Amino acid sequence: IHQRILKKNVSQFPQKYEAGLRNIAMDSNSLAMPMSDPNAWATAMNNLGMAPMSMTGQPIMSDFDPSLGMMTGIAPMNPMMPGLGIVPPPVSQDMPIVKEIIHCKSCTLFPPNPNLPPPATRERPPGCKTVFVGGLPENATEQLIVEVFEQCGSIIAIRKSKKNFCHIRFAEEHTVDKALFLSGYRIRLGSSTDKKDTGRLHVDFAQARDDLYEWECRQRMLAREERHRRRIEEDRLRPPSPPPIVHFSEHECSQLGEKLKDDSKFAEAVRVLLTWVERGEVNRRNANNIYSMIQSSNSHIRRLMNEKAAHEKEMEEAKEKFKNALAGILVQFEQIVSVFHAASKQKAWDHFSKAQRKNLDMWRKQAEEIRNIHNEELMGIRREEEMEMSDDDMEDAPEIKDSDDSGPLAQVEALKEENDSLRCQLDAYRNEVELLKQEQGKAQPQRSEEDATRQQQLSFLQQALQGMQKQLLKLREDLKQRETELEKNSEEKQQLESQIQSLKDRIQAFPTSHALPVSYRRLSVWGIISTFLHVHPFGASIEYICSYLQRLDTKISTTEVETLLGRLPCTFKQELTGVGASLEKRWKFCGFEGIKTA
Repeated sequence: IHQRILKKNVSQFPQKYEAGLRNIAMDSNSLAMPMSDPNAWATAMNNLGMAPMSMTGQPIMSDFDPSLGMMTGIAPMNPMMPGLGIVPPPVSQDMPIVKEIIHCKSCTLFPPNPNLPPPATRERPPGCKTVFVGGLPENATEQLIVEVFEQCGSIIAIRKSKKNFCHIRFAEEHTVDKALFLSGYRIRLGSSTDKKDTGRLHVDFAQARDDLYEWECRQRMLAREERHRRRIEEDRLRPPSPPPIVHFSEHECSQLGEKLKDDSKFAEAVRVLLTWVERGEVNRRNANNIYSMIQSSNSHIRRLMNEKAAHEKEMEEAKEKFKNALAGILVQFEQIVSVFHAASKQKAWDHFSKAQRKNLDMWRKQAEEIRNIHNEELMGIRREEEMEMSDDDMEDAPEIKDSDDSGPLAQVEALKEENDSLRCQLDAYRNEVELLKQEQGKAQPQRSEEDATRQQQLSFLQQALQGMQKQLLKLREDLKQRETELEKNSEEKQQLESQIQSLKDRIQAFPTSHALPVSYRRLSVWGIISTFLHVHPFGASIEYICSYLQRLDTKISTTEVETLLGRLPCTFKQELTGVGASLEKRWKFCGFEGIKTA
């Protein structure tokens, strides 16, 4: 068959075919590749509809017509370069991959029909390095399998079966994809046409325990590396731990007492004291020391209150300074605006050009806007101060009354608390004296210096006890006096309550109702409204009044204004003006009419 096709092609293209044969001979000599029958190779490529080309990619026949072959409509493709493996160079996804003839030493591989669908494969197992190869010739040997598949990559092991299939394990995973490229190829041993020397290869993924074990080991190693990397990152981002706090001892206690007295080290010392108390290191022996440290930390409250008052004073001074500076800026703004107003008068205005007048007018408007903004800011600050002062006055009135009633009681409670604290101090000193006596009894006679110091401490403690006892006696006398004063005050309080009740009964007897306390803010609003309505003798609507008041105070509302006007019916009255659709409610000032009627 090959000879007949060859004669037919030679009769059609004698000159071109001879040139192609010469090229085949040159290529085979230059590449030194085994090519037993180049004519048969060119004939087979012609039958597949591909241009006969050498192994270097040069065309054997320059003017080849693909329609002469057995399979038409296939674009010619260059074969693979020798020494670069079986897989062709990457092509775009839009172009179909055309497989080519592969020549080996003892066999030849013919590509499958490109119009057929690609061979089916199973799902790729994780870490797959082993492939299943079926459809081998019956006379295929292990040496032949190595010769065909060693071009894909290094082979670790081959397990061949008697039923024309085998399993090949590669050294690397990416070589499996190269081996799958050979799936569907027809293999022929030498130039034999015997059935036992031919077959159709089927290459597929194979699941092997060794591959799975290696993949799992690699995954565990990657997971360990990721955990180690994450731990290092967490350690890097973790804030440093605070320094450890020492346990209680006599030496540490004396040092901590000195630190508590120092304002710069007070925060650190209090943290150590808190840790000792929370750990439960307070016992009968060191309770007095702990109590004295707590007492010294309590003495810092007055210092903190003084610091707070100093900061508040600085804040008030800064506010006052800002207000004075703002007032000075406003004075300068007024002067600038007055300059613009003087320049806009006819005496000076006629001498300016049109562009100068335009600039002067624009500058005057800008200066007036800025002045109004700063003026509103200053007025807002003053209104806030006035409101705070009025609120303080309203709150101070009941507090003064309560303080007059509760003054003796508060003093008595303070004396009781001071008495209790002095008793606790006495108990602490007594416990220290007892501990010192016990330690003195257990001490050896050789420690004379320590005994002297302890005796001095005992004498100091006894003097302190005597002073505390005197203070207790004085406090008791003061307490008795306070109790007698409290009894007298309670009697006076009862008399005052009876007088207040009688006054209330008299007030209820009057026909007029008792007026509620009026704040400074309400009085100012009433005064502004009365002045505004006095200027408008025909009255004004509630919306007009509110729009005028909101320029002075943005927080005021129409309901509040209406309630304030309704509280003084003798000063303000509401009338209906207009006819039909133009009917409108207006408020009028009638204060002088009320005076005349009265």
